Amino acid sequence: MAQLAPEIVIAKGNADYALLNKYGNRHGLITGATGTGKTVSLQVLAEGFAAHGVPVFMADVKGDIAGMSQAGTLTDKMQNRLRLLGIDSFEGQANHCVFWDIYGQKGHPLRTTISEMGPILLSRILGLNETQEGVLNVAFRVADDEQLLLLDMADLRAMLTYVSDNAKSISADYGLVSGQSIAAIQRSLLTLEDQGGEQFFGEPAFELRDIFAIAPDGRGVINVMAADQLILKPKLYSTFLLWLLSELFEQLPEVGDLDKPRMVFFFDEAHLLFTDADPSLIQRIEQVVRLIRSKGVGVYFISQNPDDVPEVILGQLGNRIQHALRAFTPRDQKAVRVAAETFVQNPQLNTEAVITQLGVGEALISFLAEGGVPSMVQRAYIVPPVSRIGAISEEERKAVLERSPVAGKYEQSINRESAAERLQQRHETPESAPQAEAASGGWSLGWPFSKPSPPAATPPPPPPRAVRTEPRLEPKEPRVARTSQRQGVAETFAKSVMRTVGSQLGRQLIRGVLGALIRR
Repeated sequence: MAQLAPEIVIAKGNADYALLNKYGNRHGLITGATGTGKTVSLQVLAEGFAAHGVPVFMADVKGDIAGMSQAGTLTDKMQNRLRLLGIDSFEGQANHCVFWDIYGQKGHPLRTTISEMGPILLSRILGLNETQEGVLNVAFRVADDEQLLLLDMADLRAMLTYVSDNAKSISADYGLVSGQSIAAIQRSLLTLEDQGGEQFFGEPAFELRDIFAIAPDGRGVINVMAADQLILKPKLYSTFLLWLLSELFEQLPEVGDLDKPRMVFFFDEAHLLFTDADPSLIQRIEQVVRLIRSKGVGVYFISQNPDDVPEVILGQLGNRIQHALRAFTPRDQKAVRVAAETFVQNPQLNTEAVITQLGVGEALISFLAEGGVPSMVQRAYIVPPVSRIGAISEEERKAVLERSPVAGKYEQSINRESAAERLQQRHETPESAPQAEAASGGWSLGWPFSKPSPPAATPPPPPPRAVRTEPRLEPKEPRVARTSQRQGVAETFAKSVMRTVGSQLGRQLIRGVLGALIRR
């Protein structure tokens, strides 16, 4: 790859306006009314990062971001924009794209396990109240204590049924568990299942490393998640992206300031993340956004109005692109004032007035300058992208999927032995499970993953319950079917134990950074 300047030219006006790569992890904001050019700005920014070898993850809400996988063509509209900007030549270029889709229809399936999502974010998806969330936490804790893996929705339903059937004894150890709360959770699970939760939860689970691919020519891969259907389920959409952001925060090591970001994450329709969000959740999101910079990750929010993003988070977004806003209502007029106040004022511009006068593809620009200081706001035109603006055909999508570096990895779902199967075995042979635990002191790699041993002729009395630190049960490798790779599952559990034993966290559950931070 040819040596590139350490910046990404985004817009042109009286001068070229560029985002410095070394400040790409200082986050950003793209705002503007519908039809003013936000998607093109997003596309230009993503292309620029990818050209410098930075992987990108974004959601395709309207179905037109997928065009980035195809080379752009010189249309009449494009020619007019090039003449306006004084650009003499144009060469279309396709980007290296990987398509993802929770529903597995327009991209590789995106799955996670119930355990990896954790009770906090799962409660947000289900819309549970505080009491119901507490009951869900109890179900997760009991699953950990019983060494039962929660992988898919069948596991969670079985676990809730188990808690309900043993509510009296569980309430004595963990706190009151009411049948009404469990019934409410079960009803919410049915709603989530109708929204696609059955496809989202399961194995093989998504591996974070797969979105960090670099193409042979040195360009970063642009990961595009199909969200035109997912956006109709706003809580599932926003919670998934929030989970992915928290996974990035938790798994990536500290790297400090780099010459360019390690990854750039675009959060489209950002207002869905903060609508009806609990203040404590917003506070923790603000902490993650602020701290993830040191992991080399830049987060860019895209929304219609700046006031869609809470002020505590807005203050962390150093790079701004503001497209036109319309001031037809009092709320619109307030949004214009808020947008104008977020910029470093230019004495040659009446920022508040200009925001309502901007044309399509025109924007107010303010990026971080040398020293990390916000630059003075400027009026400019967004440069055109080199890839296609718009949707792609089914044939083009199929071709991209076939040459994907993860083709065939996630397409076939796996249903290995987990909580649902183990609880069913206990129901059929109730004496087997406790005897297996007694024979191993509770730590056998065979239990609960192997079939229970037949009951002894004279069962020995059960030993006292061992005190132990609880492993975080989220086996990631190898993800194989239980029928042929039982040893692989045992090795996975052993690795999980080794990571946990010796930790000072004791019995505290750690299910993603947000779960750890938000825990009441």
